[in-house]
Amino acid sequence: MRMSRYFIPTLKEIPSDAQIASHQLMLRAGMIKQAASGIYSWMPLGLRVLQKIERIVHEEQIRAGHLPLLMPTLQPAGLWRESGRYDDYGEEMLRITDRHNRDLVYGPTNEELITDIFRGHVHSYRDLPLTLYHIQWKFRDEIRPRYGVMRGREFLMKDGYNFDVDKPSAIHSYNRHMVSYLRTYQRMGLQAIPMRADTGPIGGSYSHEFLVLADTGESEVYFDSAILDLSFEGRGVDYDSREECARHVDEWTSHYARTDETHDPETFEHEVPASQRRHSRGIEVGQIFYFATKYSAPMGAAVANAKGERVDVHMGSHGIGVSRLVGAIIEASHDDRGIVWPPSVAPFQAGIVNTASGNPMTEAACDRLYRELATSGVEVLYDDRSERAGAKFATMELIGLPWRITVGPRGLKSGQIELVDRKSGLTESFAPDRIAGELRDRLSASGLANAS
Repeated sequence: MRMSRYFIPTLKEIPSDAQIASHQLMLRAGMIKQAASGIYSWMPLGLRVLQKIERIVHEEQIRAGHLPLLMPTLQPAGLWRESGRYDDYGEEMLRITDRHNRDLVYGPTNEELITDIFRGHVHSYRDLPLTLYHIQWKFRDEIRPRYGVMRGREFLMKDGYNFDVDKPSAIHSYNRHMVSYLRTYQRMGLQAIPMRADTGPIGGSYSHEFLVLADTGESEVYFDSAILDLSFEGRGVDYDSREECARHVDEWTSHYARTDETHDPETFEHEVPASQRRHSRGIEVGQIFYFATKYSAPMGAAVANAKGERVDVHMGSHGIGVSRLVGAIIEASHDDRGIVWPPSVAPFQAGIVNTASGNPMTEAACDRLYRELATSGVEVLYDDRSERAGAKFATMELIGLPWRITVGPRGLKSGQIELVDRKSGLTESFAPDRIAGELRDRLSASGLANAS
């Protein structure tokens, strides 16, 4: 994409109402624009990041055996009355009456609707286990929306729901979700810690939140630093194996990790060596629940088991804040010059800067390099604007592309083009006919499929 034909409405000044780094940088980088309190338009650059995160979530859910569908944003209020949550959920839920005086809700979550789908079509244990999920916009009328997409009223969320014939099967679904979530976050360059959590209005008896450590996080967290050494790098996962999934979950949950809501100071001091005790803040980026028959029993979601008996199915729900992850990644990866995107979610993989716009030699070199990279599958943003070199560098650093290729007349005369790593700042010089191959090698080393 040529920047002269792209739409990136960057800002030079930090907006006065933006209090945390991700909100400031998303506004300055032209990724979002506020439409109303807690409601944002996603501009082209921000949408590219959002879609990359969404794709990773889809890929890991499908890898775990979960099936995508799409449910509507508006739901019949009668389903919520049936489950008993219509009055209990509170003022965060937006309640609407249509022209026929039918009560609707703008879905903050989908337990009722997915249960209604299930009970209408599944009647035998032979059709289980079943896990359905979707990625859809939600609305919760926060009393004080703040921090940009970190705590907005409208947000994009992946929510999944498992249906199982008994508790052991449902616990396997719970474990499967935890493993898939940990893999998902790691692919985005995040280390998310699963922490025992309160179930809140969703209900249930098991719940873990996934938190990314950040000074601006809303939650106080207490954990054993040993958990920071865990990784799924190089590991395969057999999601059909109850034993293997349980083993992974035990490994990640055997270390103390709690939010302030469930923190037990006595247990923390007893179980964790003093040198490994950590107290920090974290950003919640997902949560999983097992709630047994909380929804299936009142809503009649039952199946015939192997003995022919009608039993209420065991359920769980599992959510990832897709739009919130954009902010969380920035909070975890930025510096005083701008965003530092992990390669897997960057809006473009590399940027080309022509330091001498109008110079026939540099323009020819940039055009040739741009075509070569684009045709080989590299997502490249070419800054071909008639701007000063310093302004172009500042824009590239602000939007945080992993690699910058700098083409200038002095370098070309000596047969060199610069390749700059945004994260480390390392600058290397290569011959013009080598630069594209060198960049592709680095992208391939980052595990990006379209860099091959």
